[in-house]
Amino acid sequence: MPHWIQTPDALAAFFATPPARIGLDTEFVRERTFWPQLALVQMAVGEEILLIDPLQPGMPQALATILGDTRILKVMHSASEDLVALGYTCGAVPQPLFDTQIAAALAGVAAGIGYQKLVEQITGVALAKGETRSDWLRRPLSESQLKYAADDVHYLFALHDDLAARLHESGRSEWLVEDSRRLLENATQEEGDRWPHLAMRSAQFLDASAQHRLLRLLRWRDAAARRSDKPRSWILDNEMAVALARTPPADRAALGRWLDAQPKAPRKLADALWEGLSTPLADEAEAPLARAATDRDKAALRKLQDAVARRSAELGLPDGVLASRRYLEVLLESGQWPGALSGWRRAELEPLLERDEAAITAG
Repeated sequence: MPHWIQTPDALAAFFATPPARIGLDTEFVRERTFWPQLALVQMAVGEEILLIDPLQPGMPQALATILGDTRILKVMHSASEDLVALGYTCGAVPQPLFDTQIAAALAGVAAGIGYQKLVEQITGVALAKGETRSDWLRRPLSESQLKYAADDVHYLFALHDDLAARLHESGRSEWLVEDSRRLLENATQEEGDRWPHLAMRSAQFLDASAQHRLLRLLRWRDAAARRSDKPRSWILDNEMAVALARTPPADRAALGRWLDAQPKAPRKLADALWEGLSTPLADEAEAPLARAATDRDKAALRKLQDAVARRSAELGLPDGVLASRRYLEVLLESGQWPGALSGWRRAELEPLLERDEAAITAG
């Protein structure tokens, strides 16, 4: 039977002697906010399951102490969004971290595998999926919610034991350490993507000046969303951002008229929007431009993907684990190794790519 934890003292009682590891998961809500609202924290501590209410006074600080205790290994599954929720609410992220989804990929089990499927594959237990879209902020939680939440950490130790053994046997334990460190670094980054326009397909159809304007708008939107704790699309949707970048209003008054003609326009933000659109960024001249791939680009990418696929097969890694298409495109376009391909991935890929006529490596 899981323990419902509502006070910091009740939580601390399970950590009088720090355990070597804990299983950890969260439930959060992010439908109407920029930052995830942490609604529940689940922990496996020894043989006990704790369901912790982070809405109670003092609980985020109590959780931060545990999360930051480097004597305790935190075992999680697909932790990236949980890390953001914990970091925002508690001001701390779980270190050190063993992510069972990443471990399963590096061990050659599967890439991006869900918790339920991995539990079934390793333990033979089939878990229910009925509460994935529940309202986790309501109180009291239902019995089915509590059961679902407890199951989410109940099998983490079994996954850890199995996957840690596989990684040790294959000599890949340090690969997981590297990937976990990068995951934690990404989760604690205070600033968003430096070049968000590159992720929008429509940007490639804009000229350089329009792409710079789009970059300004997307950076402004991101900052406004963070400050107001509202989803980015509530500040300015992508379609409007592209339209303003492509054909900018002549002045603030023209922007006001344009906004008045749009049903979902952020009219109350017109002054800030105009400032964001019309003020050049200090680094926008450095911004890479989005562009449509040429036939030559596509051929080079295919050769690069083939080389990576061959090496992945040799290593027994699932597709996309060694290098995803997105990062191969960055490597080809810039000639620079993106951070996601650093460390063990670069060590595996660089000798291979240097022999491939399509490879472009950092100088």
